[in-house]
Amino acid sequence: MDIETRKQNGILTIEFNRPDKKNSITAAMYRMMADAIQDGEEDRAVRVLLFCGKPEIFTAGNDLEDFMNMKSDVADRPVAQFIRNLSLAAKPVIAAVSGMAIGIGVTMLLHCDQVYAARGARFSMPFAKLGLCPEFASSLLLPQIVGYQRAAELLFFGEPFTAEQAFDMGLVNKVLPAAELMSYADGRAAGLAALPPASLRVTKQLLKARHLDAVTEQIALENRHFSAMLREPAAKEAFAAFYERRKPDYSKIFD
Repeated sequence: MDIETRKQNGILTIEFNRPDKKNSITAAMYRMMADAIQDGEEDRAVRVLLFCGKPEIFTAGNDLEDFMNMKSDVADRPVAQFIRNLSLAAKPVIAAVSGMAIGIGVTMLLHCDQVYAARGARFSMPFAKLGLCPEFASSLLLPQIVGYQRAAELLFFGEPFTAEQAFDMGLVNKVLPAAELMSYADGRAAGLAALPPASLRVTKQLLKARHLDAVTEQIALENRHFSAMLREPAAKEAFAAFYERRKPDYSKIFD
């Protein structure tokens, strides 16, 4: 399975398992993750959700071929249901990141409650480089976490940044040796699973209450722009360049 799930000791682990494709995410994988989150929310034995990838890669983001073959607007795609379920999850959500996290692989972290990264992990949000715009409230949440200027630099240039830089910006809670990442994340998840579930649920609700409506509105706004930009020449040139293994040429694109 491209997404593996397991429940143990109150922890639902959701793992990217498509290493031959750099854990790039298809529509079917988004559906599986959306369903897994919903199942974890409804299962009273589950106290914590934990996302992880492989030691060499968290996720390279969307499977571009699969993504471009879908004709519906982003709001109607399985990725939207995945982010909706993740952003509204009442139970604590932890992410353990090793290797690369690209695009949605970073966006999803903004909706997690705790993020731990391995040394050597790298992050990037190359939306503008692909002729697109930020997605799923990242234009709102990222500046809140790292500050406006840093967020603008990360989103404008789409350049990779390290786990240590992510820690300094407040995007991750802790950076660990790669060999220790999963044991540490499992330990933190176990620590939360041992706490009263109502206390965690209400605490998370209070932490997110002030921004809940704003996040929902920003997701809808970004989705409208993102869906429109997918059909524009810049995005078509970006994806064509990707498939042709060349640098995109935006010199004749003025809007």
